[in-house]
Amino acid sequence: MHYGNAAGPSEQVSADVREAVEDAVWAPSVHNTQPWRFGVRGARISLSADIDRRLDVADPDGREMLISCGAALYNLRSSLHALGYTPGVRLLPDPDRPNLLADVYLEPGERPDEESQRERAQIRRRRSHRGGFRADPLPPGILAAMRLDAEGEGAQLVEAVDVHVKGALAALTEAAEHVQERTPAYAAEIARWAPSPRTSRADGVQERAYPQRPPQSTPHFPARDFARGHGWGAQSTSDAGAASAGVVLLLVSGGDAPADRLRAGQALQRALLRATESGLSAAFHTQALEVPELRVFVRDRFCGGSYPQMLLRLGVAAGEDLGSVRRPVDEVMMEEP
Repeated sequence: MHYGNAAGPSEQVSADVREAVEDAVWAPSVHNTQPWRFGVRGARISLSADIDRRLDVADPDGREMLISCGAALYNLRSSLHALGYTPGVRLLPDPDRPNLLADVYLEPGERPDEESQRERAQIRRRRSHRGGFRADPLPPGILAAMRLDAEGEGAQLVEAVDVHVKGALAALTEAAEHVQERTPAYAAEIARWAPSPRTSRADGVQERAYPQRPPQSTPHFPARDFARGHGWGAQSTSDAGAASAGVVLLLVSGGDAPADRLRAGQALQRALLRATESGLSAAFHTQALEVPELRVFVRDRFCGGSYPQMLLRLGVAAGEDLGSVRRPVDEVMMEEP
């Protein structure tokens, strides 16, 4: 592998950097806001938060924005590793630039192994699910492997096994949905990020990304009302009636500082790529964690004092995969002097 000289990186490094950023943008992000920017200087890639894409109502302190950027950072690492590099990462490298989240340095690595190639292959296959799940059991050992993945990135995955815990988390999600729906600013924010079917945008939650008739699960975790009464949504040939809620998981971290949230995002994406390889999908439910009083309640009652960063359901998706969009890499990547 050629790393160029003091005058600049080789053409191969430049091509690999672009390819890795093209993978990075396929991370999940709240409302598909894609709140990231990548600055490139030689063999260094800087990840910054695009605060203009933060949800001012649902995410005023940027917690979910940082989790989204952490997921993009993990994609970047995974892609670079599969391309033959050992990425060196410095989180939050400059205290005077709080929106600069990470510097990633391309260092020579070993020949990529089969596992790294398989993981990278899942990046563009992964999709956020917004429907129900089939009653199929999870593959043996997958939850244990996902827990190890999360722990390897500095977070934990906690399964809600008890039926009453699952019911309580579903009820809290529904309560949060009601609280948010009665807030006019929240409705306007949803409208901003859920465009009409006529859109040409390459961001937001678009019509083909959610079902027209979400199935009811037991317990029921309500989906956000992206259609807003317009009847939008993807047509589905699957049964829109009862469906399994799947396995309910909480992603938690020991702290709640920006670095903890970035690590939680990396942990989330590493576990999601593992799940995708096993044919599983994940549905995210952040409503209760966006209402401060409810997040404290979830932490105290169900997280043993750890900080809940994500609530998700995992299973075999009922129906066909729904679509997603991403902005072109030239909109999010820029050369730095």
